[in-house]
Amino acid sequence: MAEMLTLSRHILQRARHHREASGDFNLLMSHIATATKVVSRMVAKAGLLNVLGKTGDTNVQGEKVTKLDIIANDMLQAMLDDLPMVSATASEEDVSFVPTSAGATSGRYLIAFDPLDGSSNIDANVSIGTIFSVRRRANVDCNPTEADFLGAGNELVAAGYAVYGSSTMFVYTTGQGVDGFTLDPGVGEFVLSHPNMRLPDTCKCLSVNHANRLRWMGGTRAYVDHVVSRAEPRYSATTGRYIGSLVADFHRNLIYGGIFLYPADSVTPGGKLRLLFEAQPLAMIIEQAGGAASDGVRRILDIQPDGLHARAPLIIGNTVDVRLYEQMVSVHD
Repeated sequence: MAEMLTLSRHILQRARHHREASGDFNLLMSHIATATKVVSRMVAKAGLLNVLGKTGDTNVQGEKVTKLDIIANDMLQAMLDDLPMVSATASEEDVSFVPTSAGATSGRYLIAFDPLDGSSNIDANVSIGTIFSVRRRANVDCNPTEADFLGAGNELVAAGYAVYGSSTMFVYTTGQGVDGFTLDPGVGEFVLSHPNMRLPDTCKCLSVNHANRLRWMGGTRAYVDHVVSRAEPRYSATTGRYIGSLVADFHRNLIYGGIFLYPADSVTPGGKLRLLFEAQPLAMIIEQAGGAASDGVRRILDIQPDGLHARAPLIIGNTVDVRLYEQMVSVHD
């Protein structure tokens, strides 16, 4: 029988290579993983538990809140609240950050998360997910502030996501490559199924919302036309694949190879996706898998957010394709 390497064992094995490791990070990741297991169960049973549909409220982003948004958000905050190593959490659903009960002044970690990415697709049973990132506070033994969260993405110590699809997967990186784990419902554990994930060289999937074409800038139109017209052999097998759930589009492209575009346009010139909750963590993951992430001009991980809910365009996927997009923007925009 093949050895079963669980997420907890995997993190422990990695920690042995760091003399300064105290076990705090393993406990932190275990709590995040447990929260995603609960969310996965709720998503799978949503139609039976009367948790489909909207609450009637809007969040700080101006988006309609679903019942499962609230459940996922509350679950993640509850699971992190009693950890003394966590100082505060920040969520896409909340206006401000939330200090934890156990570690507000002394905790060294800060967690930012999108509790349920793609939640507008819940009622249609489309794959959705949870995205998170972990960073260290520069100073401890003091109350956390919003500024503590506003570092560039290259300061992250870990990032990951869970995707709730035909199976539930947990994918994460600590800057030592990317590993994917599949939830085994029989034992209730995430088990290593995709070790050392690397983005394939081929760009098989072009993920962009073509319905926004009239809003695109010249560089985006030029790039998409270049790919769709099969202007070079590299794109002879590329097909349009757009789910409209960022974590699902990203996960598919990580497996098959491809590029995801949510560019600046005439309606959202500053971009739509959130730096802290979506762009930064996925950028860390894609770079560790051999890809690249850009706002069309700059590397995502170099951008300093100016607020918890700062936004940016996101071009993410195979490095050569991201660089070609940047070239198109420099010429046409």
